[in-house]
Amino acid sequence: MKIGEWADDPERLYQHSRGGVITVARLVELGVPARTCYRRCQPGRPWRRLLPGVLLLGTGEPSYRQLVDAALLYGGRDAVVTGAAACRRRGLRAVPAGPPCVHLLVPHEHRALSSGFVIVERTTRMPRPLVEDGVPVAPFARAVLDLCRRLRSPTTVSALLTEAVQSGGLSPATLLEELDAGSNRGTAIPRVALQRITAGARSVAEMDAMTVWRLSGLPEPIWNYELRDEAHRYVAKPDGYFEEAGLAWEIDSYEFHFTKQDYAKTLERNARYAAAGIAVLQTLPGRLRSEPEEVAKELRAAHEAAAARPRPCVRIVRPEGGLRGSAA
Repeated sequence: MKIGEWADDPERLYQHSRGGVITVARLVELGVPARTCYRRCQPGRPWRRLLPGVLLLGTGEPSYRQLVDAALLYGGRDAVVTGAAACRRRGLRAVPAGPPCVHLLVPHEHRALSSGFVIVERTTRMPRPLVEDGVPVAPFARAVLDLCRRLRSPTTVSALLTEAVQSGGLSPATLLEELDAGSNRGTAIPRVALQRITAGARSVAEMDAMTVWRLSGLPEPIWNYELRDEAHRYVAKPDGYFEEAGLAWEIDSYEFHFTKQDYAKTLERNARYAAAGIAVLQTLPGRLRSEPEEVAKELRAAHEAAAARPRPCVRIVRPEGGLRGSAA
């Protein structure tokens, strides 16, 4: 495009952009003087500056995809999207809300610095990206942990890692391996969360339950194992089961009893516990965090009462399908 032709055919500029996002360097190559580029980004003019050297060929609010494209143009050809943006692309709902932000990984020798909505992390451990819809994205485990390392809330980190394991298909072992391979900065909180997930917790509430159990001073329960009665009939799969006392601990939230069907299922479960001679303690998840000492006291009392009863004959089904009996 010759100098001056861009003004007669502005649509051709858009064709050379990434959805309306383009660098000043590319515009100069197309014949638009650099001073004209920046002048057209002034108030009341038709373009908008998104990042140093990166413009939007329009004045409206950029879409999130346009912000990602702008970040990649700013970061350079080797930049890889990680963190929150990559996790959202994988459908994780536990990604914390906040102002738009794009986290990039770039080779350590690059000179790009964080700017505006872009976090630039220089690394000697550049991952091999997966290109999704034209966007180079870090491998799932790397993206999740890059986000977790920048979070300060144990609850948020636990929720994110739990969802990544349950819904995202990542194994705790893969996440721990990735955590060990990278920098130690910001790894303390995700490491504790992964240790609890590895111990058997399936949710943030169950992680909180493990914290309360430690306060109780009781022997550790069996977490999330299926129980069957003497006739090998299914009883339940309690959040925690104190085998030596025959006590099941269930973390039951209001949301699971929202419908009549859910409430009926809980009553049926408790009836099966009673028929099998198993004592049960039900705790609301919110109390695990708001009243941990009180819940620990209740757990000790329930354990003492259950231990005074005849021990139920229960078969514990381990994850690999093995059985272990509990003698009366």
